[in-house]
Amino acid sequence: MTDLTVSRQAGVSTLTVDTYRAIWRWHFYAGLIAVPFMILLAVTGSLYLFRDEIDRTAFASRTIVAEATTPQQVPSALIATAQTAFPAARVEAYRPPVSPTASARVTLDTDAGAAYVFLNPYSGAILATMLKTQEFNEVVRKLHSLEYFGTYANRVIEAMAGFAIILVVSGLYLWWPRRQTGGVLSVRGTPSRRVFWRDTHAVTGAIAGGFIAFLALSGLPWSSFWGGKLTELTVATGTGYPAALWDNVPTSGEHAQHAMQTVGWTMEASPMPMSQHSMGDGMMGDAAKAAPLGIDRIVEIARERGMAPGFEVTLPSDATGVFTTAVYPDDLSQVRTIHIDQYSGKPLVDIGYADYGPVAKVTEFGINVHMGQEFGLPNQLLMLATCLAIILSSVAAVVMWLKRRPAGRLGVPPYPTSRRVYGALWGMALVFGVLFPLSGLLIIAMIALDVLVIRRVPVLKRTFA
Repeated sequence: MTDLTVSRQAGVSTLTVDTYRAIWRWHFYAGLIAVPFMILLAVTGSLYLFRDEIDRTAFASRTIVAEATTPQQVPSALIATAQTAFPAARVEAYRPPVSPTASARVTLDTDAGAAYVFLNPYSGAILATMLKTQEFNEVVRKLHSLEYFGTYANRVIEAMAGFAIILVVSGLYLWWPRRQTGGVLSVRGTPSRRVFWRDTHAVTGAIAGGFIAFLALSGLPWSSFWGGKLTELTVATGTGYPAALWDNVPTSGEHAQHAMQTVGWTMEASPMPMSQHSMGDGMMGDAAKAAPLGIDRIVEIARERGMAPGFEVTLPSDATGVFTTAVYPDDLSQVRTIHIDQYSGKPLVDIGYADYGPVAKVTEFGINVHMGQEFGLPNQLLMLATCLAIILSSVAAVVMWLKRRPAGRLGVPPYPTSRRVYGALWGMALVFGVLFPLSGLLIIAMIALDVLVIRRVPVLKRTFA
C-alpha cells in the first residue's frame, strides 16, 4: 500500500466522519425545535382519527337518538326550533340525520360566531347547543393546525411538517447499519442506560419513517403557504377542480372556502355560482323578486340526485346566493358538491371526485388516508400506530439527550472539520427551500446562526457544546 493510498483512505474516512457529524448536528437542531410540535400533532391527530367514534360515545347525548315509529320532522320545522335557541341568528347550514338513529344539526350565525344546535329529528327536541369553537372535534382540529393562534402559528406547523421530513431522512442516514448489528432492528440495554433510548428512538424512527413522511406530506395541502401555492398550481394547470363546469354559470366574487360550511380541499378555491330567475321574456330578471325554494325541497333534490348520507346544505346568504349540498364520506367515489339555484331548484354545478383533475385526485386520496378514512379501521389503526411511533420516538430522543447532555450545556453534537461538508449542507438547505419554502428558510437561518454566531461567540460555543 502506497503513502498516496493511505492518504486517500484517511481523507475519505475523515470526510465520512465529518458528514456524519454534520447530519447528526442538523438532526439534533431540527429535533430540538420540532419535538414539541411533533408530539402535539401526534396527540391531536390520534384523537381526530376517531372523531366519529368519539362523537358516538363520549357525546352520544347530542349525536344519537332512539329510532321512532313516527316520521322525522321536515328540515324547516327543525330549523325553526333551532332558531328559538338563537332568535337573532341567521341560519347558515343544515345537516340531515346520517342514519335513523342520528341527530340533525343546524348551524347558525350568531354575534359570537357560528353555533351548533343538535336536534332529535323525530320529536324536534333540542339536544345541545354550543358555539362551533366549543365542539370537541373542532377544538382538536384547531389545536392540530394551531389555527387558534393565527396565520403565523399555522405557518410554524407548516414548517414543522418540512422538518419532519428532514428528521426522517437524516435519521435514516444516522440509523443506517455500519457493521453493527445491535440498534438496527433491536433495542439494546435497559431503560436506565442511554443506549436503550438511543435504540428506541432510532429503531422506531426507521420502521415508521416512511409513514411519518407520508403524514407530513399529505397534511401540507391544508397549510396556508405551501397548500395555497399547490392550489394556485392546480387552478393554473387545470389539474384541480374542473373549471369548465362553471363556464356557462354566472359566479360571484366569493369562493367556496368562505361561503360553505362543508368544503373539501379541491373545492376551496372554486367560485360560488349565482342564482337566477328566468322571466317570461327569457331575460334574466331580479332574483330578489322571485320566491325562493324552501330547505325542504332542497333536501329532497339532493336525495333525488343521489347524494350520499351525511351531506350538509349551506343556505344562500342573499338573494343571488345558491343552496350548496356537499358531502365528504370515507368513500372518495361518493364525494360530491352540488350548487342549486335557490329559485328554480336547478343544479348549476354538480361535481364529484371522478370530475377532479389528476393532482386533485392524488391530493384528496392522500388526505383521505391521512384522516384514516380510506380503508376503514385498518387505516385508522395504521395512522394511529404512526402517531404513537412519533410520540415514542420523540420522548426517547428527549430522554437520550438528557442522559448524554453535559451539566450546564446543551450537548450539541460536535462540528465537522471539513468546509466541504458545509457547502453540501447549504446546497441541501437550498433544495429543501425550493420544495418546502418555510422549512427551508428556517433551516438556512439555523445553519447561519450555528456557523456565523454560535461558533464565533465563545460563551455560546461552550453552552452549545
